[in-house]
This record gives sequence, structure tokens and C-alpha cells, in this order.
Amino acid sequence: MTKQITQEELQKIVQSIPMLSASASQLLQVASQPDHDLMDIVNLVRNDAHLTARVLKIVNSAAFGLVNNIASIDRAVSYLGERVVVSIAIADCSSKVFEKELSGYESAGGVLWKHDLRTAIAAREVVIQSGADINSELAFTAGLLHDIGKALISDYLHGTVTDAIELLTAEEDLDYLDAEEKLAGFDHTRAGYELAKAWQLPDELAEVIRHHHEPSNAKEEFRALVYAVHLGDNIAMLGGFGTGSDSMRYKLDRKYTDYIDIGPKTLATIMLNVDIEFEKLEGSFHSSGEKN
Repeated sequence: MTKQITQEELQKIVQSIPMLSASASQLLQVASQPDHDLMDIVNLVRNDAHLTARVLKIVNSAAFGLVNNIASIDRAVSYLGERVVVSIAIADCSSKVFEKELSGYESAGGVLWKHDLRTAIAAREVVIQSGADINSELAFTAGLLHDIGKALISDYLHGTVTDAIELLTAEEDLDYLDAEEKLAGFDHTRAGYELAKAWQLPDELAEVIRHHHEPSNAKEEFRALVYAVHLGDNIAMLGGFGTGSDSMRYKLDRKYTDYIDIGPKTLATIMLNVDIEFEKLEGSFHSSGEKN
């Protein structure tokens, strides 16, 4: 059994994580507001020279294959869309977190980012394909951040995979959240929620981080969004992109049907679209030097 994380130790871990940049924080706040428009995003990017350079580098990367380079930040943001711009801002200031090797889950560096990106794309597709009354761009952003707590507790879970599997085998009612709690004292959703509070993330995003495996426990006003990310997370794992030893070891909350209507044919379409969009977005980060 591993050493249990105390609340005090968890706070020290959270404090060791770099804060979001002012621009990334503002983008997340603006993106969570239902009445914002794309010009709000453009203005935030325009006022950050570093982020402007990143966005222009991405839009002109080989992945997008533009015949003529885009030099205007207005056109760049309009072409990329809100979700890509938010991804750039988050990845730029939190790359060490997302690229961290998750030894406690027996997965390599970069796996967390790929899983989160796929979950983000899938959550957005769930909203679009089902016609649910949810902000699809917000679902994407929430999906991108949902598993960030794994980076905080992974080191404490190092060498415990066998113990976790034995726990789940012995007690069928348990899932990997229970195993994390028993082995480390905190599961990744609770750890991520502490980081969300430290980063002063909008309530919607904090709720997703805390309840994406148990959406029925989320506040009613955010529950539909949490269910979208819950499904996106499961779709990412179903497609073979989890975060290691915990993949497909969580319960599907079947009450999602109260909020989101998707059938087998829709699921197949979503999975295909996730593959296409992931290759494009991941390729743009690679070719621009954003991710390794």
C-alpha cells in the first residue's frame, strides 16, 4: 500500500503547479459565459503578444495546409475557432502538467494530453450530434481539463497498479476512483478540484473536473455539461485512448439519457469524427513545435 496523501500535502502539490497565465484564465472565464462572441476571444488574444505569436504559428502550420499565410489575428482566431485557441492557451502554460509521465497509471509522458484532447473533441461531438442544449465549445474546454488531477496524484500511486486491480477484482462494486481513494487517500477528481479552485476556474469547469465520473452528483445547473464530458471520456477510452491502467475501469452513469440522446449510429459517427479532428489538432501542435 502506498503512502496516503494528506490534505496539507495535497495543498502543497497544488501550490507547486504553475498558475494559469492571465490570458488563459481570462479566456476560460469568457468562454464559460453564454453571451460572449468570437470578438471577445480575439481581443484577449490580441492583447497578449506571446499568445498572438502562438496562434499565428499554429494556424500557419503544415497541418492546416493553407495556401497563403494568415497574418491577422482576427482571421486566425476566426479560422481556428474558439476551442483551438483555448487549447493553445492552456497547453502553452500547462504543458508540463499535461506532458507529465503518469507513473502511477503506468503511462508515458504525453498520454494525458492525448486522452484529454480526445475527450474534449468527443464531448463537443456528443453535444453537436445529439442536439443537446449545451454550449459545445464549453464542453470541449471542460473535456480538455477534466483529468488534470491525475498529474497531481500519479506519483503517490507509483507501483500500486497491481494493488488497484486486486481491489477491483475482490469488490465488484468498486471502480478505479475507489481504488485511488483507498491507496492514496484522494482520487484524481478531488485532487483536480483542488487545483481548479486554486486556478479560480469557472464553476462549470470545476464541476466537470470533480464529477466527470459521477455526473449525477454534479449541481443540476451544470449536470448536462458534466454528462457530455462523462460520455466524451468514455468514448476516448473506448477508442483506445485512456491514461493507462485505469482505462475502462470506471462505471458508465446510464442516467445520461435524461440529458443526452445518442444511439449506436450516432456513437459511430462521433468516434469517426473524433479520429479525424484529433489527427488535425494533434498534427497542428506537432508541426508548430507546441507539443512533443
